[in-house]
Amino acid sequence: MKNFTSISLNNSNLDIYYIRTSIFKALKEVLPLFQGSLLDIGCGKMPYKEYILDHSNVKTYTGLDIETAKIYDANIQPDFTWDGKKMPFENESYDCAFGTEVLEHCPEPEVVLNEVYRVLKPGGIFFFTVPFLWNLHETPHDEYRYTPFALERHLKNAGFKDIDLKATGGWHASMAQMLGLWVRRSPMSGNKRKFLSVLLKPVLKYLIKLDKPQKVQFKEGQMITGIYGIAKK
Repeated sequence: MKNFTSISLNNSNLDIYYIRTSIFKALKEVLPLFQGSLLDIGCGKMPYKEYILDHSNVKTYTGLDIETAKIYDANIQPDFTWDGKKMPFENESYDCAFGTEVLEHCPEPEVVLNEVYRVLKPGGIFFFTVPFLWNLHETPHDEYRYTPFALERHLKNAGFKDIDLKATGGWHASMAQMLGLWVRRSPMSGNKRKFLSVLLKPVLKYLIKLDKPQKVQFKEGQMITGIYGIAKK
């Protein structure tokens, strides 16, 4: 879907621009590792399906979502649904799996991670993203904002190894994202929102240009927009 894989900064998308582009950038970074059979966990509208199939060695793409998941598009349905406890697949069914902005909605993340581990083939990879700086969403099913330390512990507890976690953005991107969320989502009049969006767009563009997420280290005092990573079975 173009609003996920090809998005330009404009006055009306100041809230979602950075998170969409940073997730897509992270996905493209790991795409060479995707191959064979791929499981999309919490797939929603499967916005990356076409791009992944066209730009990787993935041969089969399976979308999985929770039975009670929010319906984003009545015309796009997951290939399978599950109850959040046991995925409807045999052990070692998939070469790789991914879940973007999913784990923050899981009341018991290790239940989900254990299932991901189970259905992956030996050596299979799991790619994921989670938000750190984001408003409450899909309430009341918004459970967590993870630190990298908690994520690593959950992944290790599920059996994963070779865990590599990175930030989607640092201090400058965090400021840009917060300003974008504020101007597009906080209560204010339509005229005020329109005026401030025009005013803030170049500020966001400048902050995003300044940000160097590849240099972010998970240390005391660091601010991040979100986290992405790869873990191996």
